[in-house]
Formats: sequence, structure tokens, C-alpha cells
Amino acid sequence: MTQLSEYTPRLEVPLCGRTWTLDRAADLETLWESMVEDDLDNDERLPYWVELWPSSLVLGEHLFAHKDEIAGKCCLDIGCGLGLTAIVASWLGAQVIAMDYEFEALRFARKNAALNNVPQPVWTLMDWRFPAVRPQSVDVMWGGDIMYETRFVEPVLEFLDHCLVPGGRAWVAEPNRNVYNEFKAQLDKRGWKSRKLLTEKTTAIYEQPSKVTVNLWELSR
Repeated sequence: MTQLSEYTPRLEVPLCGRTWTLDRAADLETLWESMVEDDLDNDERLPYWVELWPSSLVLGEHLFAHKDEIAGKCCLDIGCGLGLTAIVASWLGAQVIAMDYEFEALRFARKNAALNNVPQPVWTLMDWRFPAVRPQSVDVMWGGDIMYETRFVEPVLEFLDHCLVPGGRAWVAEPNRNVYNEFKAQLDKRGWKSRKLLTEKTTAIYEQPSKVTVNLWELSR
């Protein structure tokens, strides 16, 4: 992928043997300015969704490599952002529910599915603290770079417990953040199996001196 030197409203992302077109907010500065002051004081409302994080690229390739394990299955994308991994999974035949905390993220994600001519996932505005899916109804879950605050550890663990069918799996990609160690410790404490599938150095979408290290984990009971 050609690295960017500045923000652009359209991304062309080579992944899984094809190129994906992703649209996002045309003007990042205007997006920031449109947020009310109260929201800027609350980092839950920061527009992280406008970026394509390296963890999503690793997750997308993993979904492609394991397409037989998700085809026809009920899958949940946690924090879908611009929609890349949800769109890839839908293209591969998964029945995808894609959730995000921000409506604008879902609006662009839906547009991006149409741009790439794949079946629309079920785009859902959801807070993982208040699950809006049936208990034990999801076969496979995944999330890219979702564990970046210690306060997320407990609600994400409870969300996994709520959503996954017995024997279900979650795939989590993370860029070597220290907070993941706390998350893993709590997984172990609760009897989850946590297996590192790979560690990969991947290219970020913006120019930077070195590649980003991403770990991919599989979580199961």
C-alpha cells in the first residue's frame, strides 16, 4: 500500500487479493470543529473511526485466510469504524453484524460496503456496555485495536461473555499496547483460553520511519 503524507478523504486499500475503496470525512478539521466542546472533553467521542488502523489490515488478511471458518456464520465486528473488516467478512460469505459507538462511522461504513459491491452487513449503533444482541448468539467476534484504555477491560470481557456461543471465538488484533497485558491477565483469571496466533510488522497508512507491530490473539472458552 502506498503510504500517505497527509489526510485524504478516500483510501484505496490493497488487501485479500483486491483493492478496497473506503470513503471517510472529507475534511478532518471541520469534523473536529463540528464536535461540541463537551464531546471534546470526553475521549469516548473522539473520531478515532476516521482512521484505518494497522490492526484492521492484519485482521482483514486473517479473515481471508480463515474464510471457511466464518462463511455462513453469525459474526460480530466490534468497533467497525470505516467498515473494512466487516466488508471483507461479508464479501467472504459471513453473516455480519458490525457495531460502532458513533453514528457517523456507520454512515460511512454503509457507503463503503456499497462502493465495494458487497452485501450490506447489519450496521448497528451499539455500546458494548449495553449489548443489543441476543445472549450467546455470535459464532465469531473480532476487533482491531479496541483495547487502548484500562477502563475498557471489564466491559469488553462482559461483552464477550454475553455474545459468544459456547465454543465460539474472538479474534483481537492489537499493536503491542501495555493495556493488553491487563486484559490478558483478566482473561486468564476468568478461565478464558488466550492464544497468540501471530505477530506481524505491517505498514501504516501514513508515512513513518518503521512498520507497526501487531499481535493477533484468539480468545475462547
